[in-house]
Amino acid sequence: MAALNTAPAIDLRAAACAALVEAGFRPEFPPAVEQELAGLPDALPTTTTPVRDLRTLPWSSIDNRDSRDLDQVEVAERRADGTIRLWVGVADVDALVAKGSATDEHAAKNTTSVYTGVATFPMLPERLSTDLTSLNEGEDRLAVVVEVDVLPDGTISRHDVSRALVRNHAKLVYERIDHWLGGGVPDLPELSKVPGLVEQLRLQAEVAQRLRLFRERGGTLDLESIEPQLVMARGRVVDIGQSRRNRARDMIESFMVAANTAMALFLGDRRVPSLRRVVRTPRRWDRLVSLAADIGETLPAEPDRAALGAFLARRKEAEPARFADLSLTVVKLLGAGEYILERRMDASRRDGHFGLGVADYTHSTAPNRRFADLVTQRLFKRVCSGGGTDYTERELADIARRCTEREDAARKVVRLVRKKAAAVLMRDRIGERFTAVVTGASPKGTYVRLLGPVVEGRVVRNARGLDVGDTVKVALVRADAEKGYIDFEAAPAPQLARKLERMRRKRAAAETLRTRVGETFAGEVTASSPRGTYVRLLGIAGEGRIVRGHKGLTIGQQIRVRLLSADAVHGFIDFERVDGIAAHKVQRLQRKQQWARELSDRIGEGFDAVVTGVTPKATWIRLEPPGIEGRLVRGLTGLRPGDAVHVVLLATDTERGFIDFGRDNDD
Repeated sequence: MAALNTAPAIDLRAAACAALVEAGFRPEFPPAVEQELAGLPDALPTTTTPVRDLRTLPWSSIDNRDSRDLDQVEVAERRADGTIRLWVGVADVDALVAKGSATDEHAAKNTTSVYTGVATFPMLPERLSTDLTSLNEGEDRLAVVVEVDVLPDGTISRHDVSRALVRNHAKLVYERIDHWLGGGVPDLPELSKVPGLVEQLRLQAEVAQRLRLFRERGGTLDLESIEPQLVMARGRVVDIGQSRRNRARDMIESFMVAANTAMALFLGDRRVPSLRRVVRTPRRWDRLVSLAADIGETLPAEPDRAALGAFLARRKEAEPARFADLSLTVVKLLGAGEYILERRMDASRRDGHFGLGVADYTHSTAPNRRFADLVTQRLFKRVCSGGGTDYTERELADIARRCTEREDAARKVVRLVRKKAAAVLMRDRIGERFTAVVTGASPKGTYVRLLGPVVEGRVVRNARGLDVGDTVKVALVRADAEKGYIDFEAAPAPQLARKLERMRRKRAAAETLRTRVGETFAGEVTASSPRGTYVRLLGIAGEGRIVRGHKGLTIGQQIRVRLLSADAVHGFIDFERVDGIAAHKVQRLQRKQQWARELSDRIGEGFDAVVTGVTPKATWIRLEPPGIEGRLVRGLTGLRPGDAVHVVLLATDTERGFIDFGRDNDD
């Protein structure tokens, strides 16, 4: 039972603001900026340079549901010669933010928007970044348009950049478009509102696939690191989940890379010194070689992007569940990206982007939130005699250093705020036990990340014997929100050793079964309790949990089960009873999967609900309206069937039909 916590409340937004100030940021806009905002026009600014009118093209944007600073829109067209022409429109921020203005000077000092999770501190005032310079749905906006012609093999045969007038006809959401592209949702109402948008998105998916295959052949590293995301409700942290890649995010990423590469080439062709974004050849390649050797793989002694890419592809295929952890390690060993001044336009030019596998790469697609992108936009305009301002090479070199330094500082602020928020979330759960993965083990300390909520902390007791990759049960012993410390303890040595050995056996069994998902097996029930029902396979090593069709089973009973999943990373194996699931339960699962898809972009929203069931294993609720059912995983105390509650959506699993809620503390 969790201990009562009497620690004082902490204002996370104030803590984030203080962390920014401590790191040298200016979170508030000075009076001079406010004066400039008061003089801004309500309509589009006039321009003395002719711009193309591309408003009739079916432009759309795909972003997070709550994003308001929309920097990028896209449209594609199939050409008679088999190419697909892709246009990427980028908000023309320079049209309203002049070099040397108070707004520009403030942006030059911070150089980036900082998204702490508990509050956003924008580089530009919201009057600009979420309004006049945001490519909002249904609004005419000036844009810098990058266009590339993509051949069937993914090669870009032509690129160009120009100024244009655009109109975003549909603001779309990553999760909903991902489900639609994957066939999980046959129709989306927002697509039917714009004639031709369905065909347009299918064409965009096709050109993205071309670009992706071309990048893979060129050695682009397919990395997928875990990014914890704070789930906020009414200003409070209610959960910490993690962002996941999906088809829609990958599509927009492909367009972003194509546009940034094309802009770098455009400026390079005109021999213009400019900012470049580089990730240099990794200095810790020897550690990558050692890491690969630990899991039976071989990398060459010298840095080789293609070899590293092939290694990552093999590991993703072999252990998809663990790939995010491996990616995170590789990202740390590659090192952070940086901005440089590129003045040499021949073969002697400096390092390119090791991870993307491109020699020419800049940042140009997010001028509302990155100062380097705004500078690049001005360089483009200067080249085209479009009214842009000039920069000396010394100015550009100083900007590159400043942007790199501020980006590093912003990452540290975000990590600190995330730790404080995690401690706030966990401080009422002292004494509870969680399943975790060891993410670091060295003389400096042993660290773990919980599977849920996605919280990281240090093992301060009984850490001996733990190693990176181990799955272990830990108990929370301290959560200090002021310092951002979260401490755990593992089981005492003899008990821990037995558990680790059992975990390794389960991982080995899961690895053996990994390729047999969907097959049926004979098994014997080994345990049945409110905590779960388990089965041991007959004739083959493997023991796991029955997640569907477990009711009425008794220990020793022999049954047929179907393998649903085998997680070789954590040693989790899940089954369903073949002959124990009624047809109506199959239909119910399908409904829950559909509900999970419908709610996947509404994490953090609040709902009115009624408790429909309370058992030792789970508490169930039904939303009022529309009747969607789910599980309450936080705030269970004192509830009975029929109670009305206000809940917050924490997570959805569209494959298993899981929908998890937490009870609103203000209920």
